[in-house]
Amino acid sequence: MDCRIARREKNHKNATDPMELHQLRYVVAVAQTGSFSRAAEHCHVSQPSLSQQIQKLEDELGERLFDRLPRKVRRAAAGELFLRRAQRVIEELDLAQREVRDSQGQLRGSLTIGVLPTIAPYLLPPVIGAFSKKHPRVEVIVQEDTTARLLELGSACEIDLLVASLPIPGDRFEIELLFREELLLALSPDHPLARRKHITLADLQSERFILMKEDHCLGRQVLDFCGRRDFHPQVSCRSAQIETVQALVQTGLGISLVPRMAVGKSHAAEPLYRSLANPRPTRDVAMLRLKRRPITRAATEFAKHLHAAATTR
Repeated sequence: MDCRIARREKNHKNATDPMELHQLRYVVAVAQTGSFSRAAEHCHVSQPSLSQQIQKLEDELGERLFDRLPRKVRRAAAGELFLRRAQRVIEELDLAQREVRDSQGQLRGSLTIGVLPTIAPYLLPPVIGAFSKKHPRVEVIVQEDTTARLLELGSACEIDLLVASLPIPGDRFEIELLFREELLLALSPDHPLARRKHITLADLQSERFILMKEDHCLGRQVLDFCGRRDFHPQVSCRSAQIETVQALVQTGLGISLVPRMAVGKSHAAEPLYRSLANPRPTRDVAMLRLKRRPITRAATEFAKHLHAAATTR
C-alpha cells in the first residue's frame, strides 16, 4: 500500500498535503484566544510558524477560516463550521490517548483542574497532595480563572474537572454539590461593630464595602444576597484577589463578606470575622464536568479526593 501511495503522490505533484493534527490545534487556539500571537504562545510555537500552518490549511480547504482585522481576529463563516469538527477530532484523539495510558496500569499523563481563585488556595493543596501521593505519575495542572472563563475552557475540553460556585448557567455540565459554606462578615479590629455579638444586615446600611471585581462570582454573590433583602451596599473598592480584600478590610478601609475557608489562611494580618444573624449568607461549591465528554480514570480518582475533602468541612 505504501508503494501505491508513493506513486500516486509522484503522479500528482500539485495535490495538497493532508491536514495535520497540529493545524487543528492551532485553529482551535486562535478561535479561543482571538489572537494569533496568544495562540502561538499557548501552543508553544512561533507566531510566523502558526500563521503559516493556518494559511496552508486555508489554502487546502479553499476557504478563509479567520478574518484578519487590524487589532483582532474574527472567525469567518467557514471557520465556525470547521471549528466544531476540529474540536471533536482533538477531543476524541486526546481521550483515546488517555484511555490507552490508563489501561496500562498506573495512572500517568496530565489532569487539568479549573478552579476559582477564591477556592483554589484553600481547598486544593491537601487534595492534590493526597492524589499525587497515590498517583505520582499524573501531572496536575491548576487553572485559576473566573467562572465564565473556566466554563469556556471546560466546553472546549481544555479542563477535565471544574470546581466553582453555583449557580452555573446553561446545561452543558454535570453538577455535583460538594459543600455549602458561610460567608463571614470581615471588619477591622477597631471597627465599632467588632464589639457587637449580634450583627444584622441592617447594621451595615451605612458601611463601605470592599468586594471582588465584577467578573468574579463572589462579588456578585454578595451583591445578590444584599439585593434580595432590598439592601444595595456602597462599594468603595474592588480587587481580583481575596487576600487583598482582606488586607484592605484589616486596615479599616471598609467591610466585606469572605468565605469561611479563607479565614486564617492569609500570610498578613487579618481582619476580625463575625457571623451575620439569620439569614446568613452562604455559597455552594460544586464540582463540574462536561456532559458529552467521558470522564477519565485520573479525573475519577481526583473526584474521590475532592469528595473526601468536602466531607471534612
